[in-house]
Amino acid sequence: MEMLLSTPHSIEINNITCDSFRISWAMEGSDLERVTHYFIDLNKKENKNSNKFKHRDVPTKLVAKAVPLPMTVRGHWFLSPRTEYSVAVQTAVKQSDGEYLVSGWSETVEFCTGDYAKEHLAQLQEKAEQIAGRMLRFSVFYRNQHKEYFQHARTHCGNMLQPYLKDNSGSHGSPTSGMLHGVFFSCNTEFNTGQPPQDSPYGRWRFQIPAQRLFNPSTNLYFADFYCMYTAYHYAILVLAPKGSQGDRFCRDRLPLLDIACNKFLTCSVEDGELIFRHAQDLILELIYTEPVDLSLGTLGEISGHQLMSLSTADAKKDPSCKTCNIIPVLLFPTDSCLSPGSDVLVLDRTTGTQSQAQPPGRLSRLHLPDACLPERCVRRLGELSSAPGYFTQSQP
Repeated sequence: MEMLLSTPHSIEINNITCDSFRISWAMEGSDLERVTHYFIDLNKKENKNSNKFKHRDVPTKLVAKAVPLPMTVRGHWFLSPRTEYSVAVQTAVKQSDGEYLVSGWSETVEFCTGDYAKEHLAQLQEKAEQIAGRMLRFSVFYRNQHKEYFQHARTHCGNMLQPYLKDNSGSHGSPTSGMLHGVFFSCNTEFNTGQPPQDSPYGRWRFQIPAQRLFNPSTNLYFADFYCMYTAYHYAILVLAPKGSQGDRFCRDRLPLLDIACNKFLTCSVEDGELIFRHAQDLILELIYTEPVDLSLGTLGEISGHQLMSLSTADAKKDPSCKTCNIIPVLLFPTDSCLSPGSDVLVLDRTTGTQSQAQPPGRLSRLHLPDACLPERCVRRLGELSSAPGYFTQSQP
């Protein structure tokens, strides 16, 4: 009779990112040579603010071929940024009859995934650049709100628009959500007039300020997000931070820095001795200025259009199914060994959510593809390996 396996214990989780974590645990020395597989029970902790339109969670019972620990778990398909998870592990020995001899489940450990890294935001930036369209001139930034908002700023805030904490609208993994303070502005203009639109979802009173007051060679410009809300039009969030300011220091290590004179979204350049400003035609730009803004530097007045509440982005949830504005994180492969031509690897098929067995094409023959670990489901044949959004890897020493 096969000797029973000991229960894994002392789980450790570290190196947590938006779509990966490294896990290790302890087990009896006598089990090390016997164990052939790991079973991992990964569960998302739901909360009342979960996006009700989000795709159904994939099965969370994951199986991996036994490799030396620690092991890195990567999976954009089943791991979301800024999300709390619980995890437990079980070891197993696959027997000659195909059945598994399993240990007991370990204790459950909880952790929370991180924000998008710069590499992920760079991918969002590239996607946004593809649909930004041509650049149109503009001259003012503007902010729409209710009359009471501006009265409060004048009466209680020293005539200043004070920065406030950004809400959770946009991509769930954006480092700015719930972290960066700023004042939101718009700059989009109507194509036929070159002026700001007369309609707004935020209120009938508009504060306008000359663009050079907030955006000039002393300002750093950062890309922060790209998203849509189940609509055909898309939003890009940019951050305007005076160089050396607290907001600038926050963005420096978290967001891609843009060249203010040459980018696809918002530019400030010197032409014939004066500053000229342009914005992307085909994106709705949301601009966060990280410092207080003096109302005396601009003008305040009532607009004549309608309040289009359907365009409001307050706490708006990003459409997770949109191919235009969603990304697959960068896949990083160890370089100490190579994948032999003809080797079979397991990948996740994004379109069907099933486990698939794939034949790597020749162009991948010099990449090392780590051990795969996926939801234990029926296997389907694919013609080629395209882009696998989820996989497990053995950590390198």
